Amino acid sequence: MAILADQNTRLLVQGITGREGAFHTRRMLGSGTRVVAGVTPGKGGQSFEGVPVFDTVSRAVRETGANTSIIFVPAPFAADAIYEALDAGIEAVCCITEGVPVHDMMKVTDYLKLRGATLIGPNCPGIFSPGKANVSIMPADIFSPGGVGVVSRSGTLTYQIVNELTQIGLGQSTAVGIGGDPIIGTDFIEVLRKFEADPETECVVMIGEIGGNAEQRAAEYISSEMETPVVAYIAGFTAPEGKTMGHAGAIVSGGETTAQAKSEALRRAGIRAAENPSEVARLVAEALGREP
Repeated sequence: MAILADQNTRLLVQGITGREGAFHTRRMLGSGTRVVAGVTPGKGGQSFEGVPVFDTVSRAVRETGANTSIIFVPAPFAADAIYEALDAGIEAVCCITEGVPVHDMMKVTDYLKLRGATLIGPNCPGIFSPGKANVSIMPADIFSPGGVGVVSRSGTLTYQIVNELTQIGLGQSTAVGIGGDPIIGTDFIEVLRKFEADPETECVVMIGEIGGNAEQRAAEYISSEMETPVVAYIAGFTAPEGKTMGHAGAIVSGGETTAQAKSEALRRAGIRAAENPSEVARLVAEALGREP
């Protein structure tokens, strides 16, 4: 099985005719995803790579039955694109856009609770379920179908670790990049809960970063609620205190926000925590009782 995106995904691309939207739509189509509609205001009635383009999300949903959206629109308009998708009844929204204002996301997350939908991102690589659906900007050739779930704050580390899992014969059920911003639509615990409920996910890799306490909260959830083994890696062991590192949410303020403190919290909860990303695949193999 898979979570959030699978063979039943009917994908709508918001911003399909823009540079990024067009590029990644071609890649998603190339990996077998059912892209059923695109939306670019003012370009309704056109088509892109055989995909019909609509002026509004609501009309696209009515005419194509789209149930999932991926957003490639500029940051000042991203929140409006999310609202439009939620109001049209889209069940899962993935916002790739980087630089969405924090105040916009505060309002979006409040609205999200009213709609009962799932938002992945913003500032994320998306969702990839190998052999089923690609709702992402992730490179398809590093993935293979299997039983390892991946949830991550870091896009680049996701690619490295997925590639190393694939190289030793450990395929993935779904990889979910939740995003590195301070305010995001879905946190570690929500994704971990979905993996725990998925009978075909045998192990989960959690990739965290410095800043905040999301990893510590996830550790508490894992130790009390999960039977599926979890392997973790926290990026930023050498990050200087008080400096933002790459993501807006990755800033060390000392204490429990450091990579070392987070890794220790994970180990206290009985979770295998790697010291560097290249250890992760081996630890997953150990957790599954397989030769790396």
